[in-house]
Amino acid sequence: MISRTRWQTLVAVALVVGVVTWLLMHAMYDRGATLPEVSWLVGGVELVIAAVVFVMGWHVRQYLRGKRPSLDPIRAARTAVLAKAACYTGALLVGWYGGQLTVRLTQLGDVANTGQRAWAAALAALGAVAMLVVGLVVEAFCRIPPAEPDAEKRPSTPTHS
Repeated sequence: MISRTRWQTLVAVALVVGVVTWLLMHAMYDRGATLPEVSWLVGGVELVIAAVVFVMGWHVRQYLRGKRPSLDPIRAARTAVLAKAACYTGALLVGWYGGQLTVRLTQLGDVANTGQRAWAAALAALGAVAMLVVGLVVEAFCRIPPAEPDAEKRPSTPTHS
């Protein structure tokens, strides 16, 4: 059974990756290296991935609520794993693009076109946040309801000593 992802872990991952990215990019900038550019498409691709994960999770949710007649158990398990992957990938990308955004914001007056590059990094970071949140939501969709309460209340057979 896959344990539920804790949001605190995801925040820690995003912060660590963000700080490492900022340090790396800042060191590159100080040495005169060209910083990598963020494409405007990144945010859109992240949103498409988040939408696919959400739709897959919605199918599992509908099945668990009795509104869908059948669902392959392997597909449901894969959806749960995909949701977890979306959580961690989103956290990593939030850190990566967030770190790049902070470096770009410190360069606003120094480098030409930095404003556009900062907006592209911000869009990518927001897309990553969407992927992270959708991953957490779909993980919740894939949770199997607890066993019947009557089964838990049944008295156990007494042992004689």
